[in-house]
Amino acid sequence: MLIAGAVPLTDVLAELRVERSVFHSAADLQHAFAWTVRRLDESIRVRLEVRQEQNEHLDLLCRGPGGRTAIEFTYLTARWNGVDPHTGEEYALRHHAAADLARHQFVTDVERLERLCRADPDQTNGLALLLTNDHGLWQAPATDRPTRDREFRLHEGRRLTGLLRWGVDGRYFLPNQRYLAGTYPLDWQDFTHLPGRNGQFRRLAVPVTAVDTPTSAGPDAERG
Repeated sequence: MLIAGAVPLTDVLAELRVERSVFHSAADLQHAFAWTVRRLDESIRVRLEVRQEQNEHLDLLCRGPGGRTAIEFTYLTARWNGVDPHTGEEYALRHHAAADLARHQFVTDVERLERLCRADPDQTNGLALLLTNDHGLWQAPATDRPTRDREFRLHEGRRLTGLLRWGVDGRYFLPNQRYLAGTYPLDWQDFTHLPGRNGQFRRLAVPVTAVDTPTSAGPDAERG
């Protein structure tokens, strides 16, 4: 996909990986990504934390002569201590145990990006980007036991589409339900490898475009 109709996402991620191997927080990642886009194409204007409706804020908006790209970031870390070989900076990443909430937030971001793209289909595309060193997010579970976030799982090879419910055994929490009009196959890619336990970082990039008709999969879409 192209950022703001001009810069390939693969170029942005490749350049970012050369400059930084790891980030302190989601805000740190957002700023570094925005700065990289600007370095690659100075005609693109970037804005962080752009206010939307209902007190929502878009993480990053990139606007250029060729269009706009709305971007949402998720950054979830497992515990890792070490040094970024590119910058010499020391890091002490904490373990964030709420992987289920991260999955829900990522799907919520995709749903929100669909809404933004529908509002301006000729000029706007979207990107949901997740970066993590928590292997539980990209690896399929060993057993398919019911969990409240089962339909929100993000492991390699899944497709996100249709109605996604939050809960188990018919007991669903409707405010956490999400519906995706598009179909999104999940393809994880390596970002960087650092020494020590949890030193492998992978990223999941989901491009979003305007989809204004219900998916053919409907409410019974694949949730495995």
